[in-house]
Amino acid sequence: MSAGAHTRRKPAERWSVGCIRIGRMERMPRVMNGCFFSFEGPEGAGKTTMISKLESLLRERGIDVVATREPGGVRIAEAIRSIILNCDYTEMDGRTEALLYAAARRQHLLEKIVPALEAGCVVLCDRFVDSSLAYQGFARGLGIEEVWKINEFAIDGYMPSLTIYFDIDPQIGLERIRRNRGREVNRLDLETLSFHEKVREGYRELARRFADRIVVIDANRPLDDVFAETTAAVLSRLKGR
Repeated sequence: MSAGAHTRRKPAERWSVGCIRIGRMERMPRVMNGCFFSFEGPEGAGKTTMISKLESLLRERGIDVVATREPGGVRIAEAIRSIILNCDYTEMDGRTEALLYAAARRQHLLEKIVPALEAGCVVLCDRFVDSSLAYQGFARGLGIEEVWKINEFAIDGYMPSLTIYFDIDPQIGLERIRRNRGREVNRLDLETLSFHEKVREGYRELARRFADRIVVIDANRPLDDVFAETTAAVLSRLKGR
């Protein structure tokens, strides 16, 4: 099996996160023609910028690319996005939030990600299941195992070949958002600094546990440095396709 091949995975070995246990995802024999990359990080980490630049670079090399985002990417998921991120819905319960993300993810996966992979494309996805584990499972305190159960049902074994996690100091990330007047502020942007610090802690825990899948990149550095490391990680995984 080539390093760039997308695989479908299933729960196998179990590992601990504090007192929480969650099934570890391992490779299954099923192989897709394309390659699935997800990009994760706290607010203001620069994911969208990196994906845009990477998409252009890959297209220049003659690679078929589909860039997409979560929540969203298809009509139903975008409608759910408008609910989840609406600043007016401050009363939204954490479980409601987690369920909405999973529902959007399911529709997005079926309509966009899987067809693109079957067509042999490289998929660059701005957030995937790790976002739910870090934000709702860890920062909201719902429990990583509980949030995983919801998403396990939604994604039906489909996981990225590689996940790039952009690690950034939450204060720096939030300051970037405040300076970016072209970016619409959403409900999660308005959470406390403590919440965003927990998100980062959750991501770091996931990166430790899934070191074979998640590459950590220091996003506190200049954009060119971050992009160079991101490109190297992606091209390395695509090598041999």
